[in-house]
Amino acid sequence: MNCVCPPPNYRRVTEGHGLVSESNELPAYSRRNTLHPPAIRREPTEHIFQLTEGKNRPWASLKMYSSAKSAQSLPTFFEKEPIRAVLEVQAEKGDSIHQITATVTGRIITGANANDAFTFLSETLPIWSKSSESSRVPSPSEGASGSKLLGECVWPISISLPKAVNVPNADGEACFYRLPETFLERHTKVSVQYDFSVVINRGKLRPSSLIKTAFGFVPHTRPGSFSFLRQLAYQQSTPLPGPSSDPDGWKPLSPVTARGTMFKSRQVEVQCILSLAKPLTYTRGSVIPLHLTLKGSDKNSLDAFSMPSSIVVNLRRRVRYYHANSSARQHVAWNDVDEDLGAAIWWPSHDGRSDHFTRHMEGEIRLAKDLRPTSAMGHYSLSYSVVLCPFDISNFSSDSAPLLAEPVDIVTLHGKGPRPVAYSPPAYEQPLKRRSDHYFAHY
Repeated sequence: MNCVCPPPNYRRVTEGHGLVSESNELPAYSRRNTLHPPAIRREPTEHIFQLTEGKNRPWASLKMYSSAKSAQSLPTFFEKEPIRAVLEVQAEKGDSIHQITATVTGRIITGANANDAFTFLSETLPIWSKSSESSRVPSPSEGASGSKLLGECVWPISISLPKAVNVPNADGEACFYRLPETFLERHTKVSVQYDFSVVINRGKLRPSSLIKTAFGFVPHTRPGSFSFLRQLAYQQSTPLPGPSSDPDGWKPLSPVTARGTMFKSRQVEVQCILSLAKPLTYTRGSVIPLHLTLKGSDKNSLDAFSMPSSIVVNLRRRVRYYHANSSARQHVAWNDVDEDLGAAIWWPSHDGRSDHFTRHMEGEIRLAKDLRPTSAMGHYSLSYSVVLCPFDISNFSSDSAPLLAEPVDIVTLHGKGPRPVAYSPPAYEQPLKRRSDHYFAHY
């Protein structure tokens, strides 16, 4: 039985982090309003693509209607939203057009060669054919009803994309995958590209004419429900209850021990318990709530480890893909591209009593609105982990390997119930390393 394959989980390695104030006390701030007005659905954006001849006189025109913010942006379509367009052709008397076809394709591209592209989606719509027995899209134009096109011919086009496609996975087994979001970044060799094309065929002896455009695709994925106490905190604009008060709302990770040398001579160690808010699925543009408990026998060491600027927890993205790496195209090389796309902000916890041997800290990672969601397609995957890195303390040295990593999912939509609230004051927001060269950044 075929099943939808989730993206594989990967452990991460990370480097560097942003700094915040070394004070344990944060300034007073006003909590943000948790009420969200209903989204207003805007009118579809029209994109026009033309074929011209002579004095730039268009003889074929494709008008697409998408959810993009402007006509200058790439056409953008959301899951469950059909690709709608109108094709107009000005056919002269005696025009030799034999066939018109529209095609939607989705590809994973890993290089410049033909073998470096894998097509996971191909949907074809016959628009018109010279043969009256072939399928045709109904047209209100009289000139499109016969065996030859004549005059102004218009066809409304609508193509629905499947929610999932059946393609081989890394082991060669057929598996259903949800369509991934469009992905193209200048410094990452792999890309996910969707194209819409209309081919106007005039027979074997004459070249075909082509109207083609890339478009953006956005899947609909959302998290499960939060715990009752976490929803209540969002609704009432109160602090989030920690793991001790809301055990159903958190996943405590296995304890790890941070060991190192202070002032090049004194050996220190602190036990760390990092907890992530459940479910471990987070909407881009929101936050990942965190809780950290530190335990140790030395007060001075605990004070140093519990400084907000000392704690380094990052969101790490991994893009994984493969392509043939030899001239014979027989061997396959896996490629992993890791990048930190968010750093946690920390402050002393209100929920949990700190004493001589224990410190409790609250934190969150703010998620950029343009994060690509977790996805997988055959030999391509985009995944995330929350990584606890070595502590950044003056006069302290330790192993550079991460202390732990926990896979998480990033999704595109908010779940049912109240939306997550960012609790860190805006003045403490970390500068995120973001790329401005996404394939489509505005929709």
